[in-house]
Amino acid sequence: MRTFDLSASWLPRAFRVLAALALALAVWAPGLAVAAVDDDVDVALSVASLLRSARTVISTNQDRINDPKLGDKGLSGDVVVRMAVEANVKSGGLDPQKIDPASRQGQLLSAMISAIKEVMTANQKIINEPGVGFKGFVPAVFGRLVTEQFRSEVGAKANIKVTAPPELVRNRKAAPDEFETRVIKSKFQSPNWPTGKVYSEKTTEKGRPATRVLVPEYYGVGCLSCHGNPKGAIDITGYPKEGANLNDLGGVISISLFH
Repeated sequence: MRTFDLSASWLPRAFRVLAALALALAVWAPGLAVAAVDDDVDVALSVASLLRSARTVISTNQDRINDPKLGDKGLSGDVVVRMAVEANVKSGGLDPQKIDPASRQGQLLSAMISAIKEVMTANQKIINEPGVGFKGFVPAVFGRLVTEQFRSEVGAKANIKVTAPPELVRNRKAAPDEFETRVIKSKFQSPNWPTGKVYSEKTTEKGRPATRVLVPEYYGVGCLSCHGNPKGAIDITGYPKEGANLNDLGGVISISLFH
């Protein structure tokens, strides 16, 4: 089992805080910048970092996506990938184009890029529909679709999903499994657990040996319009608000690398 305090600037492999990921509508977590190495945890974190950068692109473009007067939003798969890679590099993450495409890390990052493109291409009609305001294409939905597509891209090599504490899960597909629930409750929700510390463990998933890496994420200011107070009030997506406060644990990116 390994844990990392991502708030420490002196950490090896260049972990740094990605403050930009606290932008509207996307839960934030201290940064996932990692060096180009083949360590299981670092490979997993590099994939999570690229996913979060792409999700932030969707977050920062919510007003554009939901503009009923605008048709083509200019958010093709290629454009979103380019913006995500630029944001990832700017925040200290990796440029996938500089990673050996034959390496495991290169293959997984390539699969994440492919998944982002596929999701954006498949949803162009929704995103670009004129005369419609709120499209429902929010970062959480985008993240779920991308992780589902990613799993189909990588087959048996890896698994990734965005989950949350059981009481906060809105989509049953994202419900944490037994391992994730245990870590969330015993680690991430513990008052003694440092904010942003990643948890990893060599264990199994569905009977297969795997390195499992869990990354906690926290509610940013923009998240509270849907997840904040008053608790129980219906948000724009049609769900009751959770009554969350700023910096509460809001989600977990769970990555498994199979051996």
